[in-house]
Amino acid sequence: MEYSTAASFHHSEAQFKTYEDYLDSKVTPMEVFYLKNRELARKLVEHGHKGTVLSREEFEKKAAAQAAETAKSDTSYNRSQLITLASAGKELKDNFLKALAEREEANRSGKVTSVIFIRDHNTLGQEVSGYIDYAHRLKTKDFEPYFSGKKRLMPGRSDLCYYNWKMQVSTSNSSPNFEVIYDNPNGLLFKNKRDKKLLNVDPLSGPGEDSSRTFLQSDLYIHVVIFDHNLRTV
Repeated sequence: MEYSTAASFHHSEAQFKTYEDYLDSKVTPMEVFYLKNRELARKLVEHGHKGTVLSREEFEKKAAAQAAETAKSDTSYNRSQLITLASAGKELKDNFLKALAEREEANRSGKVTSVIFIRDHNTLGQEVSGYIDYAHRLKTKDFEPYFSGKKRLMPGRSDLCYYNWKMQVSTSNSSPNFEVIYDNPNGLLFKNKRDKKLLNVDPLSGPGEDSSRTFLQSDLYIHVVIFDHNLRTV
């Protein structure tokens, strides 16, 4: 089995920044004391008087190979950490899809948690409405079909809030990002689980600290609103 030059560069050797440091590791304080000259002690080690050691050329060659291997690994790791956006490369025309695309990276990275309110008719023609935790949906669903126009994003019974106007069915569920507070006398609230701040969805009230509300005109839905909650770095 063949091993790369970098792989054969032993950990104990790779820790040294220079060849001199490598040689010094094999010189004892007692030898320096008797020889009275550290450079002479290094020469004795380099010439093999204390066993087999790497030559300067071998050390530098293997050190360079190790550095290249490390850089390659770091690059591969960084690439793996890049966030893949479902909206990338899509030609979006509807305002709602454009707004989702603008917020996708921030929601995937955790800088923002957005709540989407949608009111429209489902596939049965029934009017439904609800609030969707966008960041959570991004983690649990493939959004490529939504951005490509193959599917429509709609609220469901597992979302933060859902209401079917024809069937008179309503559900509410907390998500990894928000706790639903539905018994508040001032109306529906969503409490962010990270910073504990409240998001107020009442159109007659402000959305709350570090939050904003965006009303959108969309050709795809009757009514769409996006609430953005910015998460400050602690």
